[in-house]
Amino acid sequence: MKIDHISATSATNGGDTAICRTFEVAVFDRRDLSLPPVVASPYPVVGDELNLIPPLNFAMVDNGIFRSGFPDSDNFSFLQTLGLRTIICLCPEPYPEATTEFLKDGGIKLYQFGIEGYKEPFVNIPQDTIREALKVVLDAKNHPVLIHCKRGKHRTGCLVGCLRKLQKWCLTSIFDEYQRFAAAKARVADQRFMELFDVSTLKHMPLSFSCSKRKGDEFVDPFMRRKE
Repeated sequence: MKIDHISATSATNGGDTAICRTFEVAVFDRRDLSLPPVVASPYPVVGDELNLIPPLNFAMVDNGIFRSGFPDSDNFSFLQTLGLRTIICLCPEPYPEATTEFLKDGGIKLYQFGIEGYKEPFVNIPQDTIREALKVVLDAKNHPVLIHCKRGKHRTGCLVGCLRKLQKWCLTSIFDEYQRFAAAKARVADQRFMELFDVSTLKHMPLSFSCSKRKGDEFVDPFMRRKE
């Protein structure tokens, strides 16, 4: 860039007095113009680190308790944000090696309660297995905990439904929640299992969840609308 000085003369009325003015004009040479250097952003961009993908049918059950379908490697970044201590798997198949390594690296404990994924009318959900899994869920030392089966519908739905019975949910609310995840695949046998499940042997277990808090003499469900 260079500065050119240009003088101009003007006259007053009548042309008797002349005034000389000097203007500075900046002249830019296009060859001197260049784009500023590109500086990499210190923040992650969408589609990279911020691309967090939850597992199929993922949802929060209560404080420190989550549910989903079987997680895979696409979900690892998302699961890290939960700070999990425990995973409860309700599938009998061996855990994938990549997922096992993920749990090992994150210090996450795995409890596997193998329940076969039967279809109606050949449904045989073992009460003892559900009861043992509930003991893990109820132990706050295992929280945050993720409960999962293959698709997060039937086996997971039954376990969560039995937990709701402990939390004094009415059957209508329990079935509504189950059907939200099972949708068209809802099974009458699953709902019958939850209805008949005996929670009396687990009533001595502490319930340190939001759903177990009382309002007067009534239990309040934060995720369901219930009549006062």
